[in-house]
Amino acid sequence: MADKKTVKVTQTGSHIGRPADQRATLKGLGLNKLHRSRVLEDTPAVRGMINKVSHLVRVEQGD
Repeated sequence: MADKKTVKVTQTGSHIGRPADQRATLKGLGLNKLHRSRVLEDTPAVRGMINKVSHLVRVEQGD
């Protein structure tokens, strides 16, 4: 279980004025306020969500 890759995602942009699907994607990533961070498993689904809101988040490699 220690071999799973993770990514740290931090919200850097506001969801205000964004389309509803981008708001929902941020919520799905567990982000809802600026500067909140989550450590998520690095899966294709998570990468797709990050790609959709890449202009609103900062991504760092986890363990």
